[in-house]
Amino acid sequence: MTRTLAVTQNITLDGRIEMLDDWFDPTTGSDDLVEESHRQDAQADAVLLGRQTFTDFRGFWRDRVDDQTGVTDYLNRIDKYVVSATLTDPDWAGSTVVTGDVLAEVAALKEQPGDDIVVTGSIRLTHALLAAGLVDEVRLFVYPAVQGRGRLLFPDGFVAQGQRPLEARVFTGGVAFQRWALR
Repeated sequence: MTRTLAVTQNITLDGRIEMLDDWFDPTTGSDDLVEESHRQDAQADAVLLGRQTFTDFRGFWRDRVDDQTGVTDYLNRIDKYVVSATLTDPDWAGSTVVTGDVLAEVAALKEQPGDDIVVTGSIRLTHALLAAGLVDEVRLFVYPAVQGRGRLLFPDGFVAQGQRPLEARVFTGGVAFQRWALR
């Protein structure tokens, strides 16, 4: 049985995952939204990130002492895989730098024993994983905002076939969650 590779993104109504405005704050959220995040965290034991998202996460979460969300404890506990051709020392316990044939290494990682592997942010990496057919699920937290600019979740020309809805719900405050199987 292969591990599930799930792309989990915070996204605007117009499909933007690049946060150019202030529509998303990772330190806040309704109780039911935070509860859903914890439910998903309990099913994952690894996160796969591009170098920029990894360094952003490391700078924001690794040493945070006032985190009421539990994200700091979760990220400090799980395995972190960072895709980079330039990073040599990830400087975060439990982190591994992925180099070489990234798609082959991710495919091999999916075959190892474990729970879900989550990709978040990391737009270029997400696009490459989607194009290679390695993504099993897309989990979207849709925020009631229209940004009108910024990069999209799916690259131009990407076509998915056979996707099916797995779950949907709306949280207090208007954030909607959608979970889709891509295979």
